[in-house]
Amino acid sequence: HIESIYGILNGTCNYILTRMEREGLPFDEILADAQALGYAETPPDLDIDGIDTAHKAVVLASMAYGAPVPMDACPTKGIRGLSEREIANAEELGYRIKLLAIIKDNAGEVELSVEPALVPTAHMVASVSDSFNAVFVKGDIVDDTMYYGRGAGRLPTGSAVIGDIMEAAADKLHGVGTPVSVTMMLQRDALKYCSADNIEKRCYVRLCLEDKPGAMAQVMNIFGRHNISIASVVQKELHESGCAPVVILTQQAKESEFVAAMQEIDGLAVSCLAPIRMRLEDFE
Repeated sequence: HIESIYGILNGTCNYILTRMEREGLPFDEILADAQALGYAETPPDLDIDGIDTAHKAVVLASMAYGAPVPMDACPTKGIRGLSEREIANAEELGYRIKLLAIIKDNAGEVELSVEPALVPTAHMVASVSDSFNAVFVKGDIVDDTMYYGRGAGRLPTGSAVIGDIMEAAADKLHGVGTPVSVTMMLQRDALKYCSADNIEKRCYVRLCLEDKPGAMAQVMNIFGRHNISIASVVQKELHESGCAPVVILTQQAKESEFVAAMQEIDGLAVSCLAPIRMRLEDFE
């Protein structure tokens, strides 16, 4: 039985994130380079908006749990507009940002999502760089396994396409038909999916607050009312604008509580900019 799958499934996004971390360059500049190298399509929406990763995630979930999984079962967010500031903050805190496909058996419900996530630098997933992809699978008996290889570029893509064409031709010639995984043959019941609102996660939150007494207390009051506990708070140096960047790492809470809390914080008079929030994944 597959307990969880974590995947870096888009070489374009991983290439962009790797270069942003190494060189401190802006997202748009590296995206243009990726297009010139043939890593990213024009337009690049399928890659940078996480859609390509979601396509692959639902295929993996279907294979793992034995039934077709619809795209609308996979909440999806890409890396479009990610700033160098988030990359730098993550590094200071001991994390790297990866576009992560997450598939879990959550008490009999399939939890499925694609989103940028902070991952610990000590974990193997953080070491997957440039255009490489990796899939980390945990089974109840086999435990942890990893599958790794290039995920973008003319030759890796061409090799995969040719392999699929040859397999389809061989199936047609020999009358084999479409392969069916063992899990699909064993599956009897329709899959149940964990609602996006009920997915529990830790989060990285960056705020920009006016330097006024009680500003942070207002934020903490909102977190408390939404059952969000705080793991750590780091306040950066005050900007010339009079606003102070604040980086918060939370404990686990439901997605619906995070959404409501972010809306309230954004509406505060002491909030200078819209909050930035990303998943923080400890692989526990």
